[in-house]
Amino acid sequence: MSAFLRSLCAAAVLAAGSAVCLGADSLPAKVVVALKPDKNPDAMLAERGALSQSLSKILGRPVEVIVPLSATVIIEGLANGSIDLGWLGATDMVHAREADAAELLLVGEIDGKREYSSLWLCLEEKPYASIEDLRGKPVAFASRTSTSGHLIPRLDLKKRGLIKNDPEEFFGEGNVWFGTGYMSGVERVLAGEAEAAAVSDYVFEKDKHMTPDQKKRLRILSRQGPVPTHVLAVSKRLDPAARESLREGLLEFSAADPALCLTVFTSPLVTTNADEHLRPVVEALAILPKQ
Repeated sequence: MSAFLRSLCAAAVLAAGSAVCLGADSLPAKVVVALKPDKNPDAMLAERGALSQSLSKILGRPVEVIVPLSATVIIEGLANGSIDLGWLGATDMVHAREADAAELLLVGEIDGKREYSSLWLCLEEKPYASIEDLRGKPVAFASRTSTSGHLIPRLDLKKRGLIKNDPEEFFGEGNVWFGTGYMSGVERVLAGEAEAAAVSDYVFEKDKHMTPDQKKRLRILSRQGPVPTHVLAVSKRLDPAARESLREGLLEFSAADPALCLTVFTSPLVTTNADEHLRPVVEALAILPKQ
């Protein structure tokens, strides 16, 4: 239980003798946290154990951290109650709200900002000067649901007049590949199977996703955005008191273990207005028909 909840509980007991601490008893016996698979699997395995241990101490109950195959699986789990918290991209969060599966609990704040850029990465030695040079070339998107690895670069292609909707209109039939996370696309570029990959800027510019050798082989071809930062979604199957308990617990975790928070979530966790945070994605989805 967080310090915030302990203080509330103490105040309630003083005021009413047998009062129940807000949110404490409404939390599930075990809290299940799902992380979107956007990093090296071995790295995420180590992060799962550390996050589980840290959150268990703060929340006062077991915490299981899982990495499902896709954001779609996480949204389904939030909807049916098998997942309590999900770390998702902003586009995933919009879809979760549309499905009435979850609400936005907290967001990442990278270098004091709640937005970042989308990048197209290519091999260092390639002759390309802009995204226009990739006409008819094979490319990799991070996943169909990725905000920075699909939605925003696709919107940029439309704004440039290169496509009406489908990326294959520009890159060519059979030349558009969708992965299961940022590194799945990057690995295709490194292997020579794609000429460029769409990712978040922090995948290349921070030190959480790539090795130094991988970075040396790559360069930025194009930058587009802005992209709202990732979010922590909370299942709407939990009552409001439980959601608030989880919010305070995650904020305490972010402050008490900033190194682990940066490792797992790439950023500190902060509160924000959900509608304002997700507006760029909502507007992009209104312009781009679903694929």
